[in-house]
Amino acid sequence: MAFLLRVELPDVPGSLGALATALGSAGADIEAIEIVEHRADGKALDDVLLELPPTVMPDTLITACHELEGVRVHWISRYNAGVNLSMDLEAVEEFTEDPSRAIARLVEVMPETFRVDWALALGVGDEALVVLGASPTAPRIDNGDVPQAAGWLDLAESTTLPDVEAWASTVLAAAPGRLRDGRGVTIVVGRHGGPDFLASELARLGHMVSLASSVQTP
Repeated sequence: MAFLLRVELPDVPGSLGALATALGSAGADIEAIEIVEHRADGKALDDVLLELPPTVMPDTLITACHELEGVRVHWISRYNAGVNLSMDLEAVEEFTEDPSRAIARLVEVMPETFRVDWALALGVGDEALVVLGASPTAPRIDNGDVPQAAGWLDLAESTTLPDVEAWASTVLAAAPGRLRDGRGVTIVVGRHGGPDFLASELARLGHMVSLASSVQTP
């Protein structure tokens, strides 16, 4: 069973090794570790993708982490996107392969690349809000159900979004882009139950949306 763990730890030599040892001793099989953020306060945030046997509860990992000095678990959840972490370069290769589908393809790889549960692309067509692309688990967009959705097309930069009542317990972020023909597009991503989006993640999201928008052909 795949899980994704976000953990804060001292940004010093040996910390990551101690974390890996603690998780392994608790029964976890670590598939990948990615550094999400280095902080000025001497802390780092890491995402750990791991497999747990059915006999081991996720709480066991939290206990193992908190036994290490200076380590704090921010979030742990089932990782529905699978066990392969897709890096930014791989995502770029995906959406540049067919420029006519750049935006749609970016949305499809968003869950793996950005550790989100779903993603969708919004634009304007015939003076109405339209969905330009969506990952398989993305919710349906209707202005009646999500009245603030139209305002997401006016974003100036990547940002977190306020809660949507219809999508309870989903943390949202979005980034705007500009297609070659001048039309605007906004990519919205959601995480069920968190964690909150970091500033570094928003910057990555904005950069990726800008790239895909510039590649997209009519």
